[in-house]
Amino acid sequence: MLQRLRSLPAQAVGAGVVAAVLGYASSVAVVVAGLTAAGASTAQVGSGLAAVGVAMGVLSIALSVTTRVPVAVVWSTPGLALLAAVGPVAGGFPAVLGALALAGGLIALTGLVRPLSRLLQRLPAPVTSAVLAGILLPFCLAPARALEPFPVQAGVVCLVWVAALRLAPRYAAPAALAALLAVVAVDGGVVLPGGGDALPSLVATAPTLSWQAVTAIALPLYVVTMAAQNLVGAAVLSSYGYRTPVGRVLVGTGLASAATAPLAAPTANLAAITGALTAGPAAHPDPRRRWVAAAVSGVGHLVLAAVAPFTAALVAQVDPRLVATAAGLGLLGAFVGAATAALADEDLRLPAAVTLLVTASGVDVLGLGSAPLGLAAGLVLARLLRPARG
Repeated sequence: MLQRLRSLPAQAVGAGVVAAVLGYASSVAVVVAGLTAAGASTAQVGSGLAAVGVAMGVLSIALSVTTRVPVAVVWSTPGLALLAAVGPVAGGFPAVLGALALAGGLIALTGLVRPLSRLLQRLPAPVTSAVLAGILLPFCLAPARALEPFPVQAGVVCLVWVAALRLAPRYAAPAALAALLAVVAVDGGVVLPGGGDALPSLVATAPTLSWQAVTAIALPLYVVTMAAQNLVGAAVLSSYGYRTPVGRVLVGTGLASAATAPLAAPTANLAAITGALTAGPAAHPDPRRRWVAAAVSGVGHLVLAAVAPFTAALVAQVDPRLVATAAGLGLLGAFVGAATAALADEDLRLPAAVTLLVTASGVDVLGLGSAPLGLAAGLVLARLLRPARG
């Protein structure tokens, strides 16, 4: 056993560790903000972080080892931004958990029923990108909005982010989170958790469902996770010459998401951005050895799951508007990418713009949230306008 561990390529091991730590530090503020906005307690946030960490770790290891493809599994950052944008729903947090479980079931079903994945692939990419951009936009406005009530704290966080963006772009989001905790600690607003608050603990809540939870969370979460995460993640792997085991990934992540939803775990999906760290040349010159990086990232997620309650208790002491500031800075790159993709096609630019604006508006009509309304508006306009321009 020790001999096998020693034979693992050091470069791939290092890339896996970096992918796990970087992915966690870059978006953990989004997890805390999303779950908290949806109604989770600090204990439930810690439970969700721990449960999804175990799910991501086990899936990354199992899928990478069995397929010899660098399959890295992460939480759905856009999905968590969606939770933050929607906020509380009818039925409370149990209904949110029911929506997460339903979305996971739909993802697993898509892995079993191929026509469903083909149907998703037929959705106009600019429109689905616009939905993602609209979900992310309110989060990305948070840093500017925080400057009024917290000019010093938010200003320092933004300046550190800009400096890191200049010197080490990959670490800009973690630097912003570290700066946030530092400035709040200087103000005496943070006390290091200890005792039971720092120990791993899973809190189970019986999921329920409500019409609003299904339409405002479950369905848009399914579409966004599939279109903006799983399909993009598969494209990343394909760009490096890998044949993605799509069926296994969707069934595995979907079932894991449904099973861990009662523990407040966010949806798990195929890595897109961090997936490039474990699938690209930085992981190893030999593509046949890069699966090790994804598997090691899974080990990293398991280790980080152990400190989830500590992280949740620490971040919970910070004003939600400042947490949203760090989260928004971390999501700016994703927003720019989504907005650029949404508006790139001239024929679909207007439908995409309408989709983005309706989604970002936060409106709720007859129990339908802004995300499904934005998607519907974009699809209808795309259908009406494209033939006329053709």
